[in-house]
This record gives sequence, C-alpha cells and structure tokens, in this order.
Amino acid sequence: MLDHRPSDHRPWAVDRREFLWTIGGGFGGMALAAMLAEQQASAAEPQSGARSPGKLPHFPPKAKRVIQIFVSGGMSQIDTFDYKPELFKRSGKPFEPGEKVELFESVPGVIQPSNWPFQRQGECGRWISSLFPHLGTCVDDMCFIHSMVSKSNLHGAALFMMNTGFVMPGFPSMGSWVTYGLGTENKNLPAFVVLPDPRGLPPNGPVNWGAGFLPATYQGTAFSTRASTRAIQNLAPPADERFSPEGERATLSYLKAMNVEHARRRGGDGELQARINSYELAARLQLSAPEVVEISQESQAVHRLYGLDDPVTAGTGRQCLLARRLVERGVRFVQIWSGSANAGFPRQNWDGHENMVNNHGREARLFDKPVAGLLKDLKANGLLDETLVVCTSEFGRMCATQGGKGRDHNPFAFTSWMAGGGIKGGTAHGESDEFAYKTAKDPVYCHDLHATALHLLGIDHTKLTFHHNGIDRRLTDVHGHVIEELLG
Repeated sequence: MLDHRPSDHRPWAVDRREFLWTIGGGFGGMALAAMLAEQQASAAEPQSGARSPGKLPHFPPKAKRVIQIFVSGGMSQIDTFDYKPELFKRSGKPFEPGEKVELFESVPGVIQPSNWPFQRQGECGRWISSLFPHLGTCVDDMCFIHSMVSKSNLHGAALFMMNTGFVMPGFPSMGSWVTYGLGTENKNLPAFVVLPDPRGLPPNGPVNWGAGFLPATYQGTAFSTRASTRAIQNLAPPADERFSPEGERATLSYLKAMNVEHARRRGGDGELQARINSYELAARLQLSAPEVVEISQESQAVHRLYGLDDPVTAGTGRQCLLARRLVERGVRFVQIWSGSANAGFPRQNWDGHENMVNNHGREARLFDKPVAGLLKDLKANGLLDETLVVCTSEFGRMCATQGGKGRDHNPFAFTSWMAGGGIKGGTAHGESDEFAYKTAKDPVYCHDLHATALHLLGIDHTKLTFHHNGIDRRLTDVHGHVIEELLG
C-alpha cells in the first residue's frame, strides 16, 4: 500500500502529482494494462488517424454492462443444451451425412447421443441436460441460440473469432470495443476486467482480451482468481531492502526531468497524459482493489450460493462472485474464463477428445452451480435487468464418436446463451439439424451476437468504428445483424 503519512515523515517525499507522474515503473505492466477512460471514451487522445466513436450511446440502452462467460475448449451442444432425440434412435450407427466430413484430428465414428439425459425445465419447458441441474433452474431467464456457426475448427482461430470477430490476431476484443465506446462508470477500477480460470490462462493467452489497434487504454486487466495469490500482480511497490529512500528519490527526480522534457517537446502529444492517467488509476487501485476482491465480507448464504463452501466449485465460484462485485461497482465489461490451456492430461478445459463423460462431467461440476449462483444473485440484487450475461464457446462438438468415447470439434453448429440486460428469457433462437451437425434455421455468427450485445448497450454496431490503416474498422467487420427475436 502507498504510505499516506505526512510528508515530513518521508525525507524523499514529493507532492502527489509529482509522485503519480513519475512512479510509473514501480507499477510494472499492470499500470499500462489498466489505462482507461475516466470520462466517456476520453482517457487518451486518439492515436494518429483515429476517429472518435462519437456521442454514445446512440439510443437508450437496455443494459449498462456485460458479463461474458467464455467456455474454452469447445462445449458439446449435444450433451448440454441442444436436445436431439433422433440421435438416440440412431445410436451406434454410422454417421453418413451425405458429404465428406473434415474434422480436426479424426474421422467420424458411430453416432453417439447425449451421454446425459435431458429433461424440460422451468415454466418455459426448455430441454436441459442433467449435466446442469442448477442452471436448469434459471432457464426462464435465459435465451438459447442453437444455430451458432464459426469459420474455423481450430481453437486459436475460433477463439479469436468469437472474441474479436476475426480469425486472425491483432484485432480488438469485444470488451475493448465496448469500453472504447462507453468508457467506465467507476474511475477507481478498470473498465474491462478479465477473470481467468484459476488453473491457468486459455489458448492465445492475454491476446484474447487485447485492444488490438485501439489505444492500449482499452485492453482488459486480468485479476488473479487463485485464492492464494494477490488479485492484481505488481500493484504495490515491492518491499525490498535493496531500494533505499535516497535511490528512490533519485529515480523519481530523473523520471520527472525526462517527462518534463518530453512534455516540452511534444506539447500536442496526449500519450504522456494517458500514461499519467494510468499511473493515477494504479494508485487508486491500491485502495479500491483490495475491497473489491475481499469476498470474505459476503454472507455465508452467498458463499453457499456460489459453491465457495465446496472445494470442487470454489474456484469458479470465486470468479463468479468477483464478477458480481465488479459490475455492481460500475465495471463495464467482465470476462470470466472456464478452461485453461495448461498442458497435460486430463485436459483442463472442455476439449473432450478422449472421453466426454470424464471431461464434460468434470468441467460441468466446476461450472454449473457457480454460474447459476451468479444469475440468481444478479437477479436478487436487481442487477440482472441492466447486466447482459453472454455465455459461449469457440465451437461445438460432433455427434459421431472419436476413438469410441470422445467427440471432435464441430464449427458448423453449436449453442450459446444470453440472459438479462433486455434479453427475452425462456426462449430459443435458430435450430441445428437432426444430428446437431449443421445449422438448419437462422445461422448466427459471432458478428450477429456482437451486434445484438452492442444494440442492448445502446450502440449501433455499424457506427462504432476506429480508423486504422485506411479502413474504418469495427467489431462486426462488414457483417452482423441484430437478432431481434432475442430482445425482450
């Protein structure tokens, strides 16, 4: 923590502005990652060639903020949300769709129906797998999209597409676009916070929540979700006997001289002020972040709701409870990751190549209760109506077996769901075919999902642009339509 004693107790003291101006190196990479707009889309001057997003929102929003839950590895639509009774009738028979099937790492085996029984849930009567007994009680607040399509069956490319709208790296993530357009509601916290799986980072790592060609102020700030580690690394100055007050003062004085000279030579350059903003945010975070991540102050009933009392669900429960605490404090965009890219077997994500029962059975136990707890807690606290929850994977899985017990990747049809924030709950949109192999009605790409999310935030997706390399870029590229049927 910063020392707030009177300056005469510190022989090396400098005034607040001088300290914040020059202390940047002590906060490491975290400070740069936390640069954000303190007012709507105005934390930093636009980079050369950039254009302002204009006056936003474009129209009254239904949602003020977003929680995106990303299920990494490829959740099987067949075993979770997309009930296909025809697969039970044809179980064990060859999969013969009448065309060549190109899979990621196998050839199609025999037809395999869901490994778990389905039953109708809620007043809406949606079919839900027994993998999700807790989420099944929330279906009246959820809208399922059964006709999602990706352009790649490779994890890296498909993750890029779902996060940024492009299969190649280098483009801004959805969270970056949202914070670029709308800024923040809390100047003491980052506008875009990422909560990785406690087991590790997903494939592609931090590039998934990067700002691409947008100013760095809009990239996500990752919080640690491991209970045993500090939530934000490199936030507080290190306690190290090698750093003396005299040496620190000399460093600060030298940095100040460099910054003054930089400002003198580049009077119209806003990047220095942007850096100062980021360092000031880092200083404020030293006071605000500890309170946000201190979940012990929540009641035992809340801990039980999120599964924090169970070692199996405690990791995801901590992620979900942190997400609620962040959005209620005005954080604009929170991304929760389920699944990591840590090497070894069993896989620590939803990539069920070898054994679906073991893989999805394990991951669903980690996921089900905490995510249901998040939806219920948001609703009980009056936050669900103004918080859009989006849950998706990069693609789905095949109806035919891989190696007898697993399923290979399927980019041609999978399921995402949305809740809260203006969504019509208890409904479904689009359909896959009888095998859940390809879409049969109303195909939905990430661009349509992004356009719909932006619409609920009061943004016309065609008008949220950034001029880069001679092109007015946008999250939805040249595609995307608002899915009107989802809107409540």
